[in-house]
Parts: sequence; structure tokens; C-alpha cells
Amino acid sequence: MLASGSPRRVELLEQAGASPDRLLPTNVDETPLKSEHPRSLARRLSRVKAETGWEHLRDSDAHHNAFVLAADTVVSVGRLCLPKPDLLDEASQCLRLLSGRNHKVHTGLCLITPKGKIRQRVVESRVRFKRLTSEEMKAYLATGEWRDKAGGYAIQGLAGTFVVRLVGSYSNVVGLPIYETVSLLGGEGYNVHARWPRVTA
Repeated sequence: MLASGSPRRVELLEQAGASPDRLLPTNVDETPLKSEHPRSLARRLSRVKAETGWEHLRDSDAHHNAFVLAADTVVSVGRLCLPKPDLLDEASQCLRLLSGRNHKVHTGLCLITPKGKIRQRVVESRVRFKRLTSEEMKAYLATGEWRDKAGGYAIQGLAGTFVVRLVGSYSNVVGLPIYETVSLLGGEGYNVHARWPRVTA
């Protein structure tokens, strides 16, 4: 089960051959705690989301063998955690902060096994944006693609044209690091490769 309603994360899991049996979007307050580091925020929120999903399924016979996976992505400039904007002004501020600068993308992963064991990992990628002109910012904001995206952009969309350099996992910046997710699942006995389609001779 994926404790998220993100279509991007569903697509990435499907790409890895681990399509979730069920989606359970969680309503979690994502406000950083006082002086909370971006990496710590991603780790904490992913665990809260996984535990919320686990509590929902704990008494369900239909899902007593379920693995619960959750993720949370945080974009930061220095120690400043950028929001997942719903408002145009917030998105505009994010673009101004990212323009011509390096930033980090942390995705916290949390897996809860059917026996209740908790495994966590945080993956970091580094991204540099070109210096954006006012026309480029205005054009991107007009698309609405930024809405509810960490840092106010989606690298798999039009904002990919802003990226000068990326160090680390591309799928992590999209919202779910595939390699680390598959490794986390495999380490707890969930064999993703066994679910890959096979061609018969």
C-alpha cells in the first residue's frame, strides 16, 4: 500500500514493477518544526505518513500482509525548506529563490512491514537552476504546473528546461527514488523483480 495520492509516485512504482494494491492519501501537517533541518523534516513526515497508513490498516483482515510505503519530498535552499505552494505568490517566491542557485531535494522513505517493523531512508539530490528571466517565471507560473509541488516546480515537466545540473537521483527529484525504494522493499522480503512480466518462448 502507498500512503500517498501522488500520481507521480504511483507512476514511478509502476515503472519499477511494484504497482501499489491500494492508495491511502494522508492528511498530515507538513509545517516544519522550529529549527528543523530539511533532511529531518523529510524523514519525520515520511514516518508520520507511513504510521498513519499503518494505523488505518492494522485492524483490516484484507490487508494484514500489507507493506505500507510512504514518502515525503522537501526542497531546500540552504536550511530554508520551500513550501508546496497552493498560491501564486508562494510559487513566485520559490522561483525567485531557486533562480540561478543550487538547491537540495530530500525525499524521506518509510516502509512498515506486515510485522510492524519500520525501515527508513533519506535520499538527497542536488539541482542547479539557470538564472530565470521575468518572462520565464511568468510563463511557468501561468501553466499552474507548480501547484502542490515541492519547491514549486516539477522537474519531469516544463521546469526541466530550467535545470543546468543534477547530481544524484532524478527520480528522487520527481518524488520517489526508485533504486532506494526497491532496495528497501527487497531488504524486507518484497521481491519486486519476481513481479516483472516475462516473455514466454
